[in-house]
Amino acid sequence: MEFINSPSEIERRSMEIIAPHLADYNLTDDELKVYSRIIHASGDVYYAPLIKISSGAIEATKAALVDGRDVFTDVEMVRTGINKRALGALGGSVHCRVADDEIKAMALEQKITRSMAAMRSFGHALDGGIVAIGNAPTALFEVLRLIEEENVRPAAVIGIPVGFVGAADSKAALAGQNLVPFITVEGTKGGSPIAVAALNAILYLINNDRR
Repeated sequence: MEFINSPSEIERRSMEIIAPHLADYNLTDDELKVYSRIIHASGDVYYAPLIKISSGAIEATKAALVDGRDVFTDVEMVRTGINKRALGALGGSVHCRVADDEIKAMALEQKITRSMAAMRSFGHALDGGIVAIGNAPTALFEVLRLIEEENVRPAAVIGIPVGFVGAADSKAALAGQNLVPFITVEGTKGGSPIAVAALNAILYLINNDRR
């Protein structure tokens, strides 16, 4: 059986296959990279019309990363998938508190989800950083509340929770606000690998050395 076994060749060929599906979207070079990475991670070209990137979101994310700002995630899967070598080379690190005992106690006491409690606990530590949510709609709803009610200001929000309860609504709320730049995917699709793909794509725009 013959097959491609070179990682770089697999990636190159994948991008060739994806490219025609994005030809009519009038994307910038940076947007094309992010769209392509999301589609590559999902294996689904039908993501293309669902991806929403607000004006200046990629630029704001790049600037924050270059400035050494941290990334705050809702679940360990997102934290694990982020290229921490690339992020660390810029001076940033990744924070995820969903499994902390303090967060478990907080969620129980306040009768909220742990991912929601984790985001609430970050508070103004999110200012200037990047929020990357790939699993929990409640985490995204809480970040939006912090933005709207407590004047918390992340540099950008990559909000791509997945599922049938709250995911579409939380992402629609993210896309409906104009206080913070965002990257999202409409509807029920999404998940940790998609949020990771979007963030890593922007890291690779800064430095494409992926060793």
